[in-house]
Amino acid sequence: MTTTARADTPTRREQILKEAARLFAERGFHGVGVDEIGAAVGISGPGLYRHFPGKDAMLAELLVGISERLLTGGKRCARERERDSAPPEALLDSLIEGHIDFALDDRPLITLHDRELDRLRESDRKLVRQLQRQYVELWVETVRETYPALAESDARAAVHAVFGLLNSTPHLAPAGSLPGRTAMADLLHRLARGAFAAAADGV
Repeated sequence: MTTTARADTPTRREQILKEAARLFAERGFHGVGVDEIGAAVGISGPGLYRHFPGKDAMLAELLVGISERLLTGGKRCARERERDSAPPEALLDSLIEGHIDFALDDRPLITLHDRELDRLRESDRKLVRQLQRQYVELWVETVRETYPALAESDARAAVHAVFGLLNSTPHLAPAGSLPGRTAMADLLHRLARGAFAAAADGV
């Protein structure tokens, strides 16, 4: 009987990227060698070159990839909202939930973005910024639909403030002193919605 791999089983390339992100975040891009990344996934350092031409390519795929993933997820939420004729606050909740999943499950990528974005080639850095601008605009539009009295400049400031809140997860206290994942996600969601509501209340 032939068996097929489960769809959620990570590929070797995905395993390499995950371990590279972890190591880069822990020790810095220049503090990690190809051999160490290979050892973390059980292959020789030179074997990594079958998947990536080098560390620079790994970093670019990590940072461009997460920006693409966030934007793609946001657009998917927008399409689903339109299909279901849901109110704008439903889309806002979906956007918040998607970003919380990223913030809780991909903390090394947040650290990488903060520390290593300037190491990307100019073309890759511009692509990351372009994707991020589109992602921000999706949020701003949704926030303004949810809170119509909120000026665009205030909505944009609130969106960036909420991103700062959600992306603070790498700096949280040790896991043992925090609520469980579900409780933490619920708390972050309430804080994000509270921030938008507070911005609107000030109008």
